[in-house]
Amino acid sequence: MQQHGSANSLKAMMARPLAIAITVAIAGVLGMVVVDHGPWTRPQVQTADIANYKTTGEAARAVGATVTPTEPKRAIEPVVPGPKPADPPAPVTQ
Repeated sequence: MQQHGSANSLKAMMARPLAIAITVAIAGVLGMVVVDHGPWTRPQVQTADIANYKTTGEAARAVGATVTPTEPKRAIEPVVPGPKPADPPAPVTQ
């Protein structure tokens, strides 16, 4: 009789945290849906007739910004000091 009662109490103990977790998950999903797809979030699509510039660089230059390209990566990287990871630190000679 004791085992049957403990199985029911175990189910009851697990039911409450599970119900809380499901409630929090549902509230989170509903919150994301409202924020992402609410009536105030309209896509701002511009057709080619309305858009003034084709690239970000063109738009930046139009307002007077200086656009400089990033430095290219060096062809030869410096040698890292120490042994290579695949090499043993001290080779054994016999």
